[in-house]
Amino acid sequence: MKQPHRKITIIVLDSAGIGALPDAEEYGDEGCNTLRNCSMAVGGLKVPYLGRLGLGLLTNLAGVPVADKPLASYGKMIERSPGKDTTTGHWELAGIILEKPFPVYPAGFPPEIIAPFKQRIGRDILGNKAASGTGIIDELGELHMQTGSPIVYTSADSVFQIAAHEEVIPLEELYSMCRTARELLTGKHEVGRVIARPFVGTPGAFERTPNRHDFSVKPPAPTVLDLLLANGLEVVGVGKIQDIFAGVGVSRAIHTRGNTDGVNQTLTLMKEDFSGLLFTNLVDFDQMYGHRNDPRGYADALEEFDRRLPEIMGVLGEQDGLIITADHGTDPTTPSTDHSREYVPLLVYGPGLKQGVNLGVRASFSDVAATVAELFGLEFNIGTSFAQEILPAGDA
Repeated sequence: MKQPHRKITIIVLDSAGIGALPDAEEYGDEGCNTLRNCSMAVGGLKVPYLGRLGLGLLTNLAGVPVADKPLASYGKMIERSPGKDTTTGHWELAGIILEKPFPVYPAGFPPEIIAPFKQRIGRDILGNKAASGTGIIDELGELHMQTGSPIVYTSADSVFQIAAHEEVIPLEELYSMCRTARELLTGKHEVGRVIARPFVGTPGAFERTPNRHDFSVKPPAPTVLDLLLANGLEVVGVGKIQDIFAGVGVSRAIHTRGNTDGVNQTLTLMKEDFSGLLFTNLVDFDQMYGHRNDPRGYADALEEFDRRLPEIMGVLGEQDGLIITADHGTDPTTPSTDHSREYVPLLVYGPGLKQGVNLGVRASFSDVAATVAELFGLEFNIGTSFAQEILPAGDA
């Protein structure tokens, strides 16, 4: 039976993994558990509302009791696609399962990429190695200011990153350089994202600015976002969602400056009268704390989000749903500053949905895509929907 139109909100707590996947050892991530290890490192998390939804049922979290009667249906999900990057995770949530991972460059990018890149931008470059984003700015920022050469670097993920001081290379020129790199990185060198990493300040006191911009490769197949648009529904992306999907399948985009702005924008949109999907990425967990190995900062961000949950839950209508999940891990307690290959949480809440349903271990993030489609009375052929498990008997 065709379901009535709803507004479904997906909030991605970027990097909030909950335990190493069975193949994590192949990625050097055995023992990783972003939320558990973070909770232990800070002596316990104060996230009562996430706890009531059922987060403590998914992994052992210091300070988070196991809810007897969770308000949300709960489970965890396996990433079927190879890799552990933002693009792969979000694409799988939307219904794309990759057969092979995006290329990575632990030794830097080869001459066939760097030489034409330098020629086209008319500048030399610095770096060209795998590095921490803040570390490489500290290392090469002063030389960059002296020479005007942009800093090119990567990480364990499939990214081509360009860092530049905003007073040395203006933002629009930096973005143009990123578009050039995106055009060059095709075929076997088709990385998931080219990322502009602007910064300001003086040597010893450099700071990255919120003017980051991601230039993603276009999705190779239609997603549930495209399905919703084709059926007259809206798809609103908050944060870097539009960038991750290269604008494909997104009818409206709101870019944000951190988690607080992301939550504020999400709340405003949840109150609007439209039918469709509201897809939010909260990037600070990953960008500000996971990659910087800052468990205290990570915990503070989780606790701040938790304090906003009553507002978020309070604006849901009877036909609305909320899905809280993640796209990968970035365990801030390990020596690595890179993403980690982990399960992600699945918490599903709505005034008109069942509570406390154990959704188990889902075989793919794409189960979210299949479920969103079915909640709108549509069919999506990737993933296994759990809509019938959470809908009341009269709606199922």
